[in-house]
Parts: sequence; structure tokens; C-alpha cells
Amino acid sequence: MKNILAIFGRDFKSYFYSPIAYVVLTIFVLLAGLFYSNIFTAIVESAMMQGMRSQQYGQPAQPIDVPGMVARNFFGTLSVILLFMIPMITMGLFSEERKRGTIELLLTVPLTNIQVVLGKFFAGLTFFCCMLGLSFLLMGTLFYFSTPSLGPIFSGYLGLLLYGASLVALGMFVSTLTENQIIAAVLGFGMILVLWIVDAFAGSTGTVMQQIVSYLSVIQHLEDFIKGVVDTPGVIFYISLTVFGILLTYRSVESYRWRG
Repeated sequence: MKNILAIFGRDFKSYFYSPIAYVVLTIFVLLAGLFYSNIFTAIVESAMMQGMRSQQYGQPAQPIDVPGMVARNFFGTLSVILLFMIPMITMGLFSEERKRGTIELLLTVPLTNIQVVLGKFFAGLTFFCCMLGLSFLLMGTLFYFSTPSLGPIFSGYLGLLLYGASLVALGMFVSTLTENQIIAAVLGFGMILVLWIVDAFAGSTGTVMQQIVSYLSVIQHLEDFIKGVVDTPGVIFYISLTVFGILLTYRSVESYRWRG
């Protein structure tokens, strides 16, 4: 555990030694804030218009869960934003080590491969959690203007956390394949995008194959969490995908040590 924490501390601090962390956080906050503002305004205006129409026809206004609608739409938007942001978080975890030649030093010190992999994974995951934390500041406006239900918000953030952990693990694996951070980011984005849209191809397949392809979609499992349902199959899927990404990274690092 001590060695894992050493790698974690080293890599997490390295984010803030370069402008990458500040650029990623700034872009994320700007995009999240812009979309949140638009979503909040659109839903509030829609609710007001519906209330005015009901009054015109002499009908009682139908209750509208404005905080719930804002939260669900915002979580869905965050999943898209993170699709672009996470490859930027993971692109340098191993590619920068290879470019600088420090990977050889890292693999010759008394550290096991799994300690190196887990340390870097937790560094990337912690940085991702910092991004989610910033988004929660925006969600705080819901608690200021209303009393939203905590259950759907908790399940939504839990889903995003599991979603992000799996994508961080896959992006980390991609970063072991090249010395170029830009290439690692592009390849990571491509891999994540395929898993994001794979559900769109399920309709043209057979029944059994359709279920298999649909199950591989990272966004489909997130939808239940956004709706306020902590789905056990979804939790298992994201944890399995995270472990799979870590194991791929481990095997890639092990092969690099062997080649070196």
C-alpha cells in the first residue's frame, strides 16, 4: 500500500506541475456551467409557460419536478462532456513516462507492476473526482432555490463515478501503447466513443447478439443511475470494465518490462 500511495502522490501532483490540469479543469467548468445554465433556464421557462397555459384554460397547474428534470438533463450532458475530458486526464499517465525515458527507472525500482498501475489509476481517478466535485457546486443552486430529492442526485453522481472510473482505466491502458500524448488522447477517445455508441448498432443484430451489444454500451447503464435507480447489473458492469482496463494496463506494462 505504501508503494501505491507513493506512485499516487507523485502522479497526482504531476497534474498540477503542468498546465494540463488547469486547462482541463477550466474547460470542464466552462462547458458544465454553460450547459447547466441553459438547461436550468429552459426547464424553468417551460414550467412557467405550462403553468400560464393551465391558468388560461382554468385548469389546475400540474406539478412539475423542476429540480429532478434539471438534474437528469445535467447528468446526461456531463456524460458527454466527460467523453472528451477523460482522455485528456489519462493521456500522459504512461505515455509521458515513455517519452521522457523515466519508465525504465520506474520499472527497475522495487515496485511491482500492479503497484505502478494502481497508483497511476487512483491518481487519474482522484483528478476525475475533483472535476465531479466542481460540477456539484453548480448543482448547489438547486438546493438554494428548491429542495430536490437527494436519492436521484446521489444515484446520478454514483453512476458518473463508476462511469468515469471505467473510462479512466481504459484510457490508462491506451496511454501505455504510445509515447505521444496526443495520439494517446485520440486513441482513448476513439475507444470510449465506440463503447458509447455501440448500442446504436444493436438494432440491426439478432436477439441474443442485440442483448450482448447493448450490454457493452457504457451510456445505457448510466441512464438508470440518472433516473434515480442504483442498478446492480450496471454497478457490476462498470466495476468489471474498470478491472478489465486495469488488467490490460498491467499486461501491457509487464510486456514492456519484458521487452526492456
